[in-house]
Amino acid sequence: MNERVEQIKGKLIVSCQALPNEPLHSSFIMGRMALAAREGGACGIRANTKEDIKEIQSQVDLPIIGIVKRDYDNCDVYITPTMKEIDELMEVKPEIIAIDATISKRPGGKTLDEFFHEVKEKYPEQLFMADCSTVEEAIHADELGFDFIGTTMVGYTEQSKGDKIEANDFEILRKIVANVKNKVIAEGNINTPEKAKRVIELGAYSVVVGSIITRPQLITKSFAEALQ
Repeated sequence: MNERVEQIKGKLIVSCQALPNEPLHSSFIMGRMALAAREGGACGIRANTKEDIKEIQSQVDLPIIGIVKRDYDNCDVYITPTMKEIDELMEVKPEIIAIDATISKRPGGKTLDEFFHEVKEKYPEQLFMADCSTVEEAIHADELGFDFIGTTMVGYTEQSKGDKIEANDFEILRKIVANVKNKVIAEGNINTPEKAKRVIELGAYSVVVGSIITRPQLITKSFAEALQ
């Protein structure tokens, strides 16, 4: 594990993403968002698309978890689903590339095992993170050889519907930490400083926080709804 990646141990990673239909969608804005996150104490950034990552790299010298969100027909997987997205990310070389590692349907009917084998063969030195939704998926990704195991997709897939990462004092996270060899990154609905602190106490290597820091429309909505 290189020194830059070790910077995120026990620390906060801030997800700076805005999709095309969101008001802050702009590489320029995401670069400034990353700068604000760094000023607040973030030690890493998670970002979407090579354009955003390139701009973020020009603004902050922090390790980056890179993804490309892209929809394919008849496919539930949208986080770095094919080699096309991996190749795009390798143009800007984020320290870690995250891939959907769920059992959900992939483009062209390819299995995760097949895809990850191809990716590792093409880019053997690159670090990869598995975005998982269940304990079983996390254990499988660990066995496949992902460098980091993430709880990113908990509650977002058919097989994890209704699950919440924070339920029963982060039971899913605790089970993953107890059953995998590689480093676990807690991500998904960690929306208070207390929850972020707790997941590190429970053995997560690092914690990713997104919406509650970087998506003002959602933050505003929670306040507005409370007043209705």
